[in-house]
Amino acid sequence: MNIGLFLAIAGAAIAVALSGTGSAKGIGLVATAASGAMSEDPKKFGKFILLVALPGTQGIYGFVMGFLTIQKIGLLGGQVVQLTIWQGLEVFFMNLPIAIAGLFSAIHQGKVCAGGVNLISKQEGEMGKALVMGVLVEFYAVLGLLVSIFVWLFLTF
Repeated sequence: MNIGLFLAIAGAAIAVALSGTGSAKGIGLVATAASGAMSEDPKKFGKFILLVALPGTQGIYGFVMGFLTIQKIGLLGGQVVQLTIWQGLEVFFMNLPIAIAGLFSAIHQGKVCAGGVNLISKQEGEMGKALVMGVLVEFYAVLGLLVSIFVWLFLTF
């Protein structure tokens, strides 16, 4: 394996690992708040589950980018591309927008959604407001994914 290919694979791994780590942390934050709130009213599980799941999308975005990366370099049934160091760095940096945006937005989305759990616990009819606040944080993960995909689309070897 040459250094360029190693860098490309490392980029895919970082996209998956960082966004997945952020999602795990974000989901943990919301699930902790939801578990505490459900100890008082277990019937609110249905209202909380969407807020708990929302930070998990960043992990999915990172997985998609990792998959697109290994497909682009030929590790999925194609001819493995021999990359120069510079091409490997291009692929590595292509993955950083979703890796970084996914990590931080999922953690902060978890905090926002945990606040949403507290809101719904006290005012059950405010589910929409809690969800909108969580989705606002999601927007920045989507931007990170779009930047990574746009680079992926126009990257040629």
